[in-house]
Amino acid sequence: MQARIDVSRLPAELVALIDRLRPGDELVLTRDGHDIATISGTGGAPEDVVPTATDDDYGGVTVVATAMKLSASARSALSAQLGPDYIVLDMHKAPRTADVLLVPPSSPQLIGSLRGLYPKARVVIAEIEDRELGISYQGPIRRMLAAGAETYLMSSTIPVLARQLEAVTRQTELTGGTTTRLVIEAGPAED
Repeated sequence: MQARIDVSRLPAELVALIDRLRPGDELVLTRDGHDIATISGTGGAPEDVVPTATDDDYGGVTVVATAMKLSASARSALSAQLGPDYIVLDMHKAPRTADVLLVPPSSPQLIGSLRGLYPKARVVIAEIEDRELGISYQGPIRRMLAAGAETYLMSSTIPVLARQLEAVTRQTELTGGTTTRLVIEAGPAED
């Protein structure tokens, strides 16, 4: 069952709590000490609640918002590696007009919620393991490669898959039978 309540009918302090919910956050409602309902954050808070920064705050650089928990030093290191034309911010401090949203492997529902928060951003899913910075966001692809898969192909059509498979088999022939892990990105969609 799905019921809807217009928040304008709720007490202001409850609406304020709901507005502060981020994707993945929950507000548990109780009665006599027992949980009776949960409100989950979907990123649908009004624009004036979060985020508050604007494009003007960043002087035309590419803004990368991170939806993964990264320390300030990790965000700073990523920003430094990208160079002066980029700035990397926690998603809660980034403008809604961020150019890129960096997300760990997540559910389609969470990706959709984040897309609603940052409608102009290119959503980029990243699996990362940086022990020096204490970061570990492993997903299914990294686990499959660790289990012994050699290559991950993301094919949009059979012709693209055929070209990718040819490239993989030719790569093995050129290296004299030795294999190296190779990830081939999907080419442009064909009609």
